[in-house]
Amino acid sequence: MPPIPGSGLAKGLAVTLRTMTKKTVTEQYPDVQPELPPRTRGVIGLFEENCTVCMLCARECPDWCIYIDSHKETVPAAAPGGRERSRNVLDRFAIDFSLCMYCGICIEVCPFDALFWSPEFEYSETDIRDLTHERDKLREWMWTVPAPPALDPGAEEPKELAAARKTADKLAAQREAAELEAAEREAAPQDTARPEQEGRE
Repeated sequence: MPPIPGSGLAKGLAVTLRTMTKKTVTEQYPDVQPELPPRTRGVIGLFEENCTVCMLCARECPDWCIYIDSHKETVPAAAPGGRERSRNVLDRFAIDFSLCMYCGICIEVCPFDALFWSPEFEYSETDIRDLTHERDKLREWMWTVPAPPALDPGAEEPKELAAARKTADKLAAQREAAELEAAEREAAPQDTARPEQEGRE
């Protein structure tokens, strides 16, 4: 059966009428900040203490917008007779957000959790050169990184937390043993002095 002439127009007008009767909701930005999803890709924060200058993020970046400079330092031997070691020291870590495509590959490939997504997005500049954020600016973005979501009740404890708790328990046990041993040493001279005094009497 052929369609009735004008039925498409009637359906379109019906949709328009339904939309016109609904109340419009307008977010008054920037007076009212939007509610962003928890995994919003706004800006990248750098946790510098975790960075080992492995260069994985810079090598895997499709846009080559990560700039890293470093130098080597010699670390003296930890024990006598040991050998000296060398380590990389971070001199510069910068991200050019005018080139960044916000793919998140750098965050995914970082093996030491030094890069994190922040939901902040209000960092536009009038000069494109100011969109290159150096490590001090990237560190400031870390304060805006949301806390990770809670684990499921039945999930296993992360290995890092288990290892840290085991180390803390071990140190606490060593401290208690040292305090107990010190208390016994303080009490020992008094006990040995009593028999001598009793013999003299």
